Formats: sequence, C-alpha cells, structure tokens
Amino acid sequence: MKLAILLPGIGYHKDKPLLYFARKLAQSKGYETIDVEYHDLPQKIKGDAAMMKKAAEIAIAQTCQQLADVDFEAYEKVVFIGKSIGTVVVAKYVSDHNIKAKQVWYTPVEATFTFGTEDAVAFIGGDDPWSELSKVKAAASAAGISLTIYPACNHSLESADVEKNLEFLQDVIHKTAEYID
Repeated sequence: MKLAILLPGIGYHKDKPLLYFARKLAQSKGYETIDVEYHDLPQKIKGDAAMMKKAAEIAIAQTCQQLADVDFEAYEKVVFIGKSIGTVVVAKYVSDHNIKAKQVWYTPVEATFTFGTEDAVAFIGGDDPWSELSKVKAAASAAGISLTIYPACNHSLESADVEKNLEFLQDVIHKTAEYID
C-alpha cells in the first residue's frame, strides 16, 4: 500500500494545477490520497513574519488533527506533497512524527528548510515574491535537496507565457513522477 498526502497553500487549493495533477499522478501510480484542508488561516500575511508563523502554526495543528488516525506504518511508501505554506507543514510534520516519507515541495518558503529534511525535491519560480531565491538555493544546496527553478515564474509557477506554463507544469509533474516511483 502507498499513501500520498497533499497539503495546500493559502489560496492555492487542491483544484489548482500543481496539486490537482500531483494527486492524479499519485492515484495513477496506486497511491491512496488524502487532501489536507486548512480553514480560518490569516490572510494577507506576505511580508509579516509574525502572521506567517501564526498561519503555519494553525495549519500544522489542523494537519495533526486531520492525520491523527493515519497508521503510517501500514504503508510501504508514503509521500507528502506540499505547496507554499504546505511545504513548511510537511517538513515539520514529518520531522515531529519521525515518519519515513518522501517530500515534494512546490514553491517552498525559507522556513521549510529548517527541519533537517533529507529526502525531498523542490520546485520554485525564479520570480517568486514569497521566497528569497538566493536563500532557498543555498538552503537546498546545503541540505542536498534537488531544486528546480523555473525562470520568470511566480509563486504559482506561472509566467506571462501560457504555453511555457504548460511546459513547466508538465516538467514538474514528470519530475515528481520520477521522484515518487
């Protein structure tokens, strides 16, 4: 048995392209999937460290509640797929619960890299306004985490070029598939 747990961002939910296709991919590879959902998170937190921390704490608490009954030992493979704040939640949850799992990080923020993660892949836009790219690159390098950077892309891994966006999305899903196989 295999399990994939998907954790959204703030405003980037399970029906947006990265998470929608990641879920479809996992299901096509025989993974049972669980979609974590957050509610009542603070909005407009960009640039406000205290509010970002508060949002992460709420998301982590809600994730713990939603996953409380999951027996991770019953699965031969577990993968967590997070987007933005979901990457922080993934890294902390896996670390705190000592779960042997792969982690896929779509547009991680700097705080994601503070939990000693060793088995992860990450994807970020070159123009992501939520992360300082140089810090993310340095943290990924220091942790030995594969980081793919998509030029001129924002926090949704999108640029002004729709056709390029489709190429980038296909590349992300292809690399995710290789990693979770």
